[in-house]
Amino acid sequence: MKDNLTEIIFILDRSGSMSDMTQETIGGFNSLIEKHKKEKNGDIYITTVLFDNYYEILHEHVAIDDIAPLTDKDYFARGSTALMDAVGKTIDSVGERLSATKEEDRPSNIILVITTDGYENCSRIYSKSKVKKLIKQQKEKYNWKFLFLGADIDAAEEADAMGIGRECSMKTSRNTEGIRRQYNIISAVASKCIARPTESFETLCEEAFVECEEK
Repeated sequence: MKDNLTEIIFILDRSGSMSDMTQETIGGFNSLIEKHKKEKNGDIYITTVLFDNYYEILHEHVAIDDIAPLTDKDYFARGSTALMDAVGKTIDSVGERLSATKEEDRPSNIILVITTDGYENCSRIYSKSKVKKLIKQQKEKYNWKFLFLGADIDAAEEADAMGIGRECSMKTSRNTEGIRRQYNIISAVASKCIARPTESFETLCEEAFVECEEK
């Protein structure tokens, strides 16, 4: 593993119900990227997946300094919520890429972030039980960290059912303030995880949740 190398994997819901939150999502994502470009805390690579009932890889292991601002040509709402397919396919595809990467070049820190405002409703390939097994494997064998943020859904229950854990989830409101808070949480969790990679991820999430609640 390569120390001071982090990969942040975003799985972003862009289903039709996000239509009135697209600008908030674009702004939140761009603010997060710009913040971490400035922090210069080790090397950060970004993978970004957009999903509805289709699956699109927007960035695949791209250095954060090379990430261009997200626009409404990249992120727009449509379709249904194939959440399990998006998560399962992302874990498998990133896992395959890393298995083909030399051990000394693999990131020591991998944070996978899921944002959604709805429940699974149209996956065809991956069941929730299959995704749970994949998440368990990546957490236990490869020390991946998973963060689940749900807007106006029971995020704790959903994260628990997927094997992520309630402690690494947060429910936010589905409005401008709620989406802003989502990206503040992601940024805070990532900063803490990069600075303190050996500490409990659950503890780092708890700290970030409290800090972002107070803002």
